[in-house]
Amino acid sequence: MSETSGISPADHGRRRRPLTRALVAVLATIGLAAAAATTATLPASASAPGTPSGWSQVFLDDFNGAAGSGVNTSNWQYDTGTSYPGGAGNWGTGEVETMTSSTNNVALDGNGNLLITPRRDASGNWTSGRIETTRTDFQPPAGGKLRVEARVQMPNVTGTAAQGYWPAFWMLGAPFRGNYQNWPSVGELDIMENVQGLNTTWATMHCGSSPGGPCNETTGLGNSTSCPGSTCQSGFHTYTMEWDRSVSPEAIRFSVDGVTYQTVTANQVDATTWSNATHHGFFVILNVAMGGGFPGAFGGGPYSTTEPGHPMTVDYVQVLQTTGGGGGTTPPPSGNRDAYSAIQAESYDSQSGVTTEATTDTGGGQDIGYVTGGDWALYKGVDFGSSAATQFDARVASGAASGVSGLVEVRLDSRSNAPVGSFAVGNTGGWQTWRTVPANISAVTGTHDVYLTFSSGQSADFVNVNWFDFGH
Repeated sequence: MSETSGISPADHGRRRRPLTRALVAVLATIGLAAAAATTATLPASASAPGTPSGWSQVFLDDFNGAAGSGVNTSNWQYDTGTSYPGGAGNWGTGEVETMTSSTNNVALDGNGNLLITPRRDASGNWTSGRIETTRTDFQPPAGGKLRVEARVQMPNVTGTAAQGYWPAFWMLGAPFRGNYQNWPSVGELDIMENVQGLNTTWATMHCGSSPGGPCNETTGLGNSTSCPGSTCQSGFHTYTMEWDRSVSPEAIRFSVDGVTYQTVTANQVDATTWSNATHHGFFVILNVAMGGGFPGAFGGGPYSTTEPGHPMTVDYVQVLQTTGGGGGTTPPPSGNRDAYSAIQAESYDSQSGVTTEATTDTGGGQDIGYVTGGDWALYKGVDFGSSAATQFDARVASGAASGVSGLVEVRLDSRSNAPVGSFAVGNTGGWQTWRTVPANISAVTGTHDVYLTFSSGQSADFVNVNWFDFGH
């Protein structure tokens, strides 16, 4: 599900995010070959499959819970209304429903499934549901793979009764959250989209600029196929995106029931476009829209003949990854960190709100970016020794707008402790225009967990961090 907005790739797609999700994201893919494979359909209450050898599970929601209850809000957040705050109306796609957090629209069925159900009231107004993961850090490790999959039965409705239905399982680049104006440069991965009750699933990558651009927006880089065996509407199928950084060029593959039908590789677009679209985490979205540009390309709707009340049924959503070799993110050290050597910012032990991206700074590697007020990163076991550190240095860059700035703070052992030191930073000339900023800190000895915390009076990104260290 896509959005239109223009932004210079040189600016890292910063601070504008997607809204028109797959507008006509498939006119060019109608009639593409269907997969011939057939697979057995598992029962609706099947559990998520076990973790395959060589993979580790980083997220799972099996949607177990009492019938009529809402989703687990530690895993998911509800999108409500007709737009993101300050974003394009009608979610940027022209869809007509109002999204709610009501269990009338988003609820568990008591049998291990999530139901997202469009409803129409007596006045003809539509409501539906849209949820997205609270986490925004889903991306493959350097040299490894990421697999994001869901087992879904599309709304079981076809023909004129299905006109206007638009169920989807998809992902957006983390820089979109809180910005809502930088689509498609920050990347969108549509793992499953369907319209009008057709026995077809579409998979699309959106990137670059819109309209047109290197990714052919608003259509994107997409393909479609029929569901193997049972139709998409009459049975469950497993829809998967596998993002592979173990190969060159890097590849993103889309499949249904194990049948790959669309692959996008890094060499299909220029390096800047690919970097802007992929060098950060993603979050996962499940929703059923009604109307909009995509259904409009296949006859429109919803109409008076469209039947409300047919849910998209989701058995599970699972995210897996492999570990890989090579460069990229610096892993946390097994022992203590040396406070007086450069600590790579991307080597955090945990974080909230930040993402990693490639840096053009001296030495290359990655930085943490898209940092705004309230974000933080934790670095465990920093050894200051017995001679007190009184200085803090950080390598930072900022392309923040005029008037946007914030504090980079150092806290020890708990984010609730007062900072031992901080410095202010605003625009340095660009998001990859780096400078080393020193600050005085209270005397520190011994070994501590170090938190970098970020505060700002504006709800906008204000800094990237490449590395930091301490001095006497």
